[in-house]
Amino acid sequence: MRLINRLKVFEQKYVFLRWATGAEYGKLTYVGDDYVEFNIIDVDTMEYRETVIINASLILEAVFGGADISRIVAEISSMLPDA
Repeated sequence: MRLINRLKVFEQKYVFLRWATGAEYGKLTYVGDDYVEFNIIDVDTMEYRETVIINASLILEAVFGGADISRIVAEISSMLPDA
């Protein structure tokens, strides 16, 4: 299975992504065959800092779980208005 096919399963999820020139926490907003759109989160303020478009062949690593990802999900969730 190709990495890009696996990443499509995690579209709209929070991840740690490492690519050829950087590594950041954020949300995968779009996963296509040729590129990935990734919203980078500033972990200090928990706000979106920027959106990057990464050539899919440059992605080296993606982490979908762990303590840091859980913390980011909890922080973002706590900012949502109550229903």
